[in-house]
Amino acid sequence: MSIIEQLIMIPVFVGVLLLLMPKKVRPVKVVLALITSAYTLYEAILLYLNGLMGSQLIFISSTSHALFGTEHTLTDFDAYNLFWIDGLSQLIVLFVGIFTLLVVIYSIYYITKEKNVDGYYGYLLITLGASNGAALANHLLLFITFWGILALTLYKLIRTFDEESANAAIKSLILVGGSDVLMLFGIGLIWSVSDTLNMSQLTLGTSTAIGVWAFIFLLIGAFTKAGAFPFHTWIPEYTQKAPASSSAFLPASLDKLLGIYFLARLCNYIFILNEWLTFTIILIGVATIIIGVMMALIQHDYKKLLGYHAVSQVGYMVVGLGMGTVLGIIGGLFHMINNALYKNGLFLVAGNVEDRTGKSDLNDTGGLAGNMPVTFIAALVFALSISGVPPFNGFASKWIIYQGIIDFGKGAGLANSLWIVWLALAVIGSALTLASFIKFISGIFLGRRDPKFSKVKEVNAIRLAPVVLLALACIGFGVFASNYVVPYLFKFISSDIVYIGAWDSVTVSILVLVSIVLGVIIYALGDMRRFRREDSFIGGERLQDTLKYNVTEFYNTIRDYKPFSFIYRKADEKWFDIYYLSKDGALWINKKISKTHNGILLTYAVWFVVGLILMLMFFM
Repeated sequence: MSIIEQLIMIPVFVGVLLLLMPKKVRPVKVVLALITSAYTLYEAILLYLNGLMGSQLIFISSTSHALFGTEHTLTDFDAYNLFWIDGLSQLIVLFVGIFTLLVVIYSIYYITKEKNVDGYYGYLLITLGASNGAALANHLLLFITFWGILALTLYKLIRTFDEESANAAIKSLILVGGSDVLMLFGIGLIWSVSDTLNMSQLTLGTSTAIGVWAFIFLLIGAFTKAGAFPFHTWIPEYTQKAPASSSAFLPASLDKLLGIYFLARLCNYIFILNEWLTFTIILIGVATIIIGVMMALIQHDYKKLLGYHAVSQVGYMVVGLGMGTVLGIIGGLFHMINNALYKNGLFLVAGNVEDRTGKSDLNDTGGLAGNMPVTFIAALVFALSISGVPPFNGFASKWIIYQGIIDFGKGAGLANSLWIVWLALAVIGSALTLASFIKFISGIFLGRRDPKFSKVKEVNAIRLAPVVLLALACIGFGVFASNYVVPYLFKFISSDIVYIGAWDSVTVSILVLVSIVLGVIIYALGDMRRFRREDSFIGGERLQDTLKYNVTEFYNTIRDYKPFSFIYRKADEKWFDIYYLSKDGALWINKKISKTHNGILLTYAVWFVVGLILMLMFFM
């Protein structure tokens, strides 16, 4: 069996097998899922490091589309070159395997009988195989087949325990599935103007209406999967209701990897974008950054807050890839990986907190840092990473994107001339992200602890292991970004990456460490005995015994601020939710059409004649 078949077929086969096995053999399912995900990661590492080592299939090298390095096209299927291997697909398959194994390990003690999602491990492995298939597929029809399977597993991996969770699952399926239908239209348009559906052989212009519409239909699919505005609305509701492991696995990790992967293919392989499409993509990117973070700021449910940040971070990737420059593409792809690292970790942290407290509202938690110290430290690392604070990985990828925007401004065109606007909005988005995660950290781990949480304990080592590994990766990918991580991971794009200005991530990390050490020394040398601490009393009672700062109240001032209050109110009324807008529009059209069914023969005759004329006009 070839390496391609192992990466795709083994996880799918074992996944189907797990679905057929009875619930009472859950330990067997866990062991099979663990072995399969570990073996698939091993094969992904071989594919990344050594190409197709030991493969029984025949591959040929290609010289076209050199942006992502040397490519190999599977030729066993004659004219239909079904699979395509290059640096980008190898990178995606590698990290799909990494995140799957981490989630499986975390789920061993997280997915209990009480939280059981029917067929959880089976759908997890099917998702793994289908994700590898989508990343390696060359033929667009094969690609959309694997892509469609992922929509079904997304639906099945949410636990539908009440009406709201069921609605979230249905909404996710309809939005993602609806975008898949539009992608089929796009593929059909490509087929009408090209003699192939192999992505490795496509280079389509966007100077014609067919080219533009084909790109738009496929772009909608990539945006919906990744969660870019305005097709993002399924993600916050999904993350609020789904098990934390499912949210970490799909919206936080695999969906981002695959959605941005396909966006990279569209913008830098399949299509040659015109000036207006470039402008539109970058505009959508910065809009996604700001809209996502502004909605996150006002959330009380920390899982929904993380869902909106999963949306906001996509904007940086869209901006980077939309620019199409070397720095932009590297920054966008690097941020894709970094976002999956810290976002996966944040959802696992949320799962630990919810499991120990039974609460998901920031108003109901607080003071858990002492009870869950490892989870707290990891959460702090993830929060600083997503906020773009040096020397963590989020800063490294955002910094490359910022440099890419400056470099992009040297070009001619409307989008290029507005580079200062894109840069300002991206930086503002990062600052607001930091403000949002101050609420997240302080609301869960700092402040006064509720007495009912006094006996809360840290989760076990198996559930901590993925969280700690992800936190260490966020540190390592930030500290060694410029000298090791970026040159190695993205050498398939460019062997000589030139930054705008001087930047050495190791030097920056040393300076940050030195400043922290100096601060600790200065604090230690200070004579703290000079300061007297006394309790505050009201009516003879200690104020501290009853006072608790409500961390969400400060952020409510943002919601109540007049320029924003109207927008927030309309957002609550679903004015900007494409799912509800489409639903209301369809119901309105159905209502109007239903009025024509009045039982009068003449009305039906008119409809018949009109329909016949339209059909003849279409086929003529």
